[in-house]
Amino acid sequence: MVGNGVASIGECMLELSGQTGPNWRMGFAGDTFNTLWALHALSPDRPATYVSAFGDDPFSQGQIAFFAENGIGIGSSPVIPGARPGLYAITLTGAERSFTYWRSDAAARQLASDPAALSKNLENQELVYFSGITLAILDEAPRKALLAAVAKARSAGSLIAFDPNYRPRLWRRREDARAAIVEALAVTDIALPTFPDEQTLFGDDTPQATADRLGQLVREVVVKNGEAPALIAEGGALREVAAIHVAVPVDTTGAGDSFNGGYLAARLAGHSPQEAARRAHRVAAAVVQVRGALAPFETLRAAFDKL
Repeated sequence: MVGNGVASIGECMLELSGQTGPNWRMGFAGDTFNTLWALHALSPDRPATYVSAFGDDPFSQGQIAFFAENGIGIGSSPVIPGARPGLYAITLTGAERSFTYWRSDAAARQLASDPAALSKNLENQELVYFSGITLAILDEAPRKALLAAVAKARSAGSLIAFDPNYRPRLWRRREDARAAIVEALAVTDIALPTFPDEQTLFGDDTPQATADRLGQLVREVVVKNGEAPALIAEGGALREVAAIHVAVPVDTTGAGDSFNGGYLAARLAGHSPQEAARRAHRVAAAVVQVRGALAPFETLRAAFDKL
């Protein structure tokens, strides 16, 4: 019997977001953390755990404290002496963002260095979430350990959700990314891909091609495609759910991650895939109207519950 907790596995970095002039705002973000943030905001009664590895420097301590202040724990994630978090800076052209990273020696790359601690973090979770970026930051042996821990959690009754989230710069070879993502899909119950990523990595011509391909591997697939409709494949049926147009977006950082969090929160609450996608679109539309990847909890809740 699993509990009602949610766990997300990956790397949370220091985020520098550009303001006017030489001043920068520091926060904490990363794809799987952004999703957990939204999921936790929308399912506050579920224990939330961010599964990673952390340093013992002041920035890591601040990160862990920030999680705790917002009701998110780190479980048995290792704290590694001398390690430190990764860092990225966002620069904006209008609302479109570009990123510069400093993350090659980040502590999170050791998140699977203790397989027993990793497995313990995934025990009795109702939902376990991870992404292609989680896979990309790991070498081959720890990647295998991660997928083994996820498979173990799934066999014990946890629901597994995965966003392939392909980032070419994080992979040595395209073939490595394809192989690792296909392995991850084999232990996945809900896949949350983004069409342009799938087109780049697998050569899909259309979102329907992505949905058809993944629908043969995973029982529930939601293909995101920016402001175009999301495409849901479940039980052999395909359904479109229209996105929400935001006339003047402020910052598109974290929109897809927040969609994932909204979708998973709705599914855990018993909503149908179509209703979950409608709520997730509203959450994503709210996120692009604030700066940075993390919208305030009340903003996310208002969007999720809006009639």
